[in-house]
Amino acid sequence: MTRIAGLASNRGRNLLNVADRAPGGAELGVVLSNDADAPVLDDAEERGIPTEVVERKDGEDRASHERRILDALEEYDFDLVCLDGYMRVLTDEFLDGAPLTLNVHPSLLPAFPGMDAHEQVVDAGVKTTGCTVHVVTEEVDAGPIVTQEPIPVYEGDDESDLKERVLYEGEFKAYPRAVKWFAEGKLEVDGETVRVEGDEDGQFPARQVQTSDRASDLRYGENPHQDAALYADATCEEASVVGAPQLNEGAKGMGYNNYNDADAALNLVKEFDRPAAAVIKHTNPAGCATAESLSQAYADALSTDAKSAFGGIVALNRECDEATAEQIIDSFKEVVVAPGYTDDALATLREKKNLRVLDVGSEEDFGEVSEQTTEKDLVGGHLVQERDLQAPTREDLEVATEKEPTDAQIESLLFAWQTIKHVKSNAILFADGTETVGVGAGQVSRVDAVEIAKMKAEKDADGKSAEGAVMASDAFFPFPDGIEAAAEAGIEAVIQPGGSVNDDDVIEAAEEHDMAMVFTGQRCFRHD
Repeated sequence: MTRIAGLASNRGRNLLNVADRAPGGAELGVVLSNDADAPVLDDAEERGIPTEVVERKDGEDRASHERRILDALEEYDFDLVCLDGYMRVLTDEFLDGAPLTLNVHPSLLPAFPGMDAHEQVVDAGVKTTGCTVHVVTEEVDAGPIVTQEPIPVYEGDDESDLKERVLYEGEFKAYPRAVKWFAEGKLEVDGETVRVEGDEDGQFPARQVQTSDRASDLRYGENPHQDAALYADATCEEASVVGAPQLNEGAKGMGYNNYNDADAALNLVKEFDRPAAAVIKHTNPAGCATAESLSQAYADALSTDAKSAFGGIVALNRECDEATAEQIIDSFKEVVVAPGYTDDALATLREKKNLRVLDVGSEEDFGEVSEQTTEKDLVGGHLVQERDLQAPTREDLEVATEKEPTDAQIESLLFAWQTIKHVKSNAILFADGTETVGVGAGQVSRVDAVEIAKMKAEKDADGKSAEGAVMASDAFFPFPDGIEAAAEAGIEAVIQPGGSVNDDDVIEAAEEHDMAMVFTGQRCFRHD
């Protein structure tokens, strides 16, 4: 376990933050101050941390004072020294007798060293400041840099604003990070060279620094009592709703839910090479289809569940033509997303005053993928993962039953798999050809998801039936009950990951109902 000796002359908020967080399991073993009235002493004692006071005597030279500090620390075991507002420049007398010593400075060194960093930042008019954790040397604020954290400077900021923002948003991140690296044995210091194991570029770097620009204020968030804004990443190269211009001037602006649903719809139709259309409600597909023409694909998608599609988001993977536009305005929709519109289609869509029409770029660039990861914000952090870009082919499928699926069923099964990736888990999807028949989304029980897909196919699908259709499941069936329910609906082929301890029972149930079943070997949960 790494133990720290902390030196502070005043409040020592960084030291207390390190003590509270215990980064890498490190513990603050002692706090020493050169001022008996330093508030950090009382705060440390409240936490059960031993304290020492070694004030400099009148006329005492620095070397003598530092020898007394080392003497006071001698009874404590410590591996690292951390300074926090320690208002003395240390000499070789201390640095030679102590282990590695770190300090945090409230600017991005080498810019703005010294006591008045925040004042220098304001006077210079820079737009980004931050903090620097560095190795302490005899030269003030000039030791080798361990890590930094950038912080924005906003219009109207003064020294007080910057002091608080840099402390809470910068120093409280950077200092524990450096301590954690040391505690985990990842920090190496050799003279002027600092090396941190694993702190390198890659898909999941050890630290993440990113910025985005506010693109617009939104009318509200998920609910009217929540404020919201849209931020844009200007480096994104693939088709995105974030930067898509709204082509119908006068329509109300996009809201938080509109953007969220439009993004989900767009990502779904990106899956397909053939003309494709999807209608999304609450990020789930109410229907999706591919066909020889865009208008037919939209008609097939809508007819899956026109009731749920009311007020939904439409996404197309081809330039929207007039025939498709006429169908879209035939019922209430919130947003249309497509890679372009013909003049006639745009004129038709503009007949609906508040139908938001988004243009996401040229059809030629539509299928390109530049963003390899996705993120989800949490309270106190965020998750990062690779995008689910799996696209299995016929050769990737393992036939689990004696009965093999037909060529037509294989095509339908693969369509169903690409679509179910975009259905919230637990997810079940029925498909006939390359169009959805029924969707069971977001259930805590897989068999319930089957029952909902079955019900939607029977009650809400127009001119469609689950009889003779195929079924996709985003994860394995833990029990045969889902297969039994699907058989009652008339399902004849199933695609699922496989891998359950009860696979044999599930396969047996499929055999009993003369179903073909294939395994992908990969699940496609969607929990956002």
